[in-house]
Amino acid sequence: MVDNPLHDKHLPLTSVSSGKGEEVLPDVYCYPVQIVNVYLVGHPDQGNWVLVDAGMPRCEDDIIKEAAERFGRDVPPRAIILTHGHFDHVGAVVELAEHWDVPVYAHSLELPYLTGQARYAPPDTDAGGGVIPSLAGVFPREPVDLGERIRPLPEDGSIPCLADWRWLHTPGHTPGHVSLFRDEDSALLTGDAFVTVKQESLYQVFTQHCEISGPPRYFTPDWEAAHRSVQTLAELAPQVAMTGHGQAMSGEALRDGLRCLLNNFEEKAMPDR
Repeated sequence: MVDNPLHDKHLPLTSVSSGKGEEVLPDVYCYPVQIVNVYLVGHPDQGNWVLVDAGMPRCEDDIIKEAAERFGRDVPPRAIILTHGHFDHVGAVVELAEHWDVPVYAHSLELPYLTGQARYAPPDTDAGGGVIPSLAGVFPREPVDLGERIRPLPEDGSIPCLADWRWLHTPGHTPGHVSLFRDEDSALLTGDAFVTVKQESLYQVFTQHCEISGPPRYFTPDWEAAHRSVQTLAELAPQVAMTGHGQAMSGEALRDGLRCLLNNFEEKAMPDR
């Protein structure tokens, strides 16, 4: 068994909605794990599904239990898809991949952070906007090592085991960050390219106040790329956006929120400095 260095960290943050899953679409189920969302994608009566992102460290038992309740105890996902490799999105990925014996897919530029070869840059603890940036220095940066289980996403934009979806490279928050889009119903899984809660604010994280915001400031090193990524996603005209942090948004509220974010990106998204 491969050790998961993220399990050595104690992270007390939690959200009031943690553990309360919600069916956003008939085949997309959002399961909040402390401060982050994971998504179970697939119709519950068809036994054919994938997990998008892998939550916080030591949450594998909760995710396994939730998946069993939705799909059946002996129905593992066909794969795990990672939007990126930050600790709150890969916290239980090693344990889940081994428990289910499934492959894990991510953008090729994220592979160094998923094979134990590289660490992300230190967080910007002076990013401003709330309490959490000042706490970010204790967040884990150790890479997980998925060994032979990790595979690069196909270069043609297709997603293994998700025939109706495609991935888009949406860097800025990380070099190989991806978002997932389904053209049929304009459904969007954003990862952290943009979120619907101001992740810097401890109060808004706990209350899950709904507001379209840029990627978490304290862990976003390339703001020019981050701005372009939000523009790319807005041009898709998504009908529903399901984000890595915060509640799903749809319709006019989503369109207006994205327009406001893009028109005021420096003020609304970027660090105060």
